[in-house]
Amino acid sequence: MFGKVGILGGSFDPIHYGHLWIANHAFEQLHLDSLRIIPAAQSPLKPINSHADARCRLEMTQLAISGIDQWTVDDCEIQRGGTSFTLDTVLHLRRQFPGNQWYLIVGADSVASLPLWHQPEELLRCVTLAAVQRASDPPIDYGVIEKLADAEVAKKCRSAAVTMPLISLSSSDIRQRIAAGRNIRFMTPSAVQAYIASANLYRHAQ
Repeated sequence: MFGKVGILGGSFDPIHYGHLWIANHAFEQLHLDSLRIIPAAQSPLKPINSHADARCRLEMTQLAISGIDQWTVDDCEIQRGGTSFTLDTVLHLRRQFPGNQWYLIVGADSVASLPLWHQPEELLRCVTLAAVQRASDPPIDYGVIEKLADAEVAKKCRSAAVTMPLISLSSSDIRQRIAAGRNIRFMTPSAVQAYIASANLYRHAQ
């Protein structure tokens, strides 16, 4: 059965309600049939600075979306290990699930950095970029995509933009609050909070 499938990647260190709001807005606005949330092994554009190991980040992400039938946590990047190039992940998914229409959900700021990604021209041939624009974000510069792909691809990316209100939440803030002995209520699902406490994560995070 073919369908429209979203891909949302990230460190998820830890996953929080900001990530889940993005996922839900994208799921609804793009009329997706399913969503695959993919914890990264190591991002090529970020230093190696994960505060929780891959297993913990994976398990927290699974707990966060438990009970949502159309959402799946995919461990393909963690299983592959090493640097997580988005194109490798997309090609893997296309081979595993041929015939689907794929949407890569990214922050608006990622559009500007697209030329720095691994083989961005090939990536745009394989997936529609769905940029999330929060209320405080400046207009997305789709001229970056127009320089890497043809007009039809750029048009599809424009039509796949996801809008949502500003949520001032970050994984680094959660880690800092835990290290300072402050609570993280209403910032991440209770199951994730319990996991963090039981695994004694982020007590010395920066």
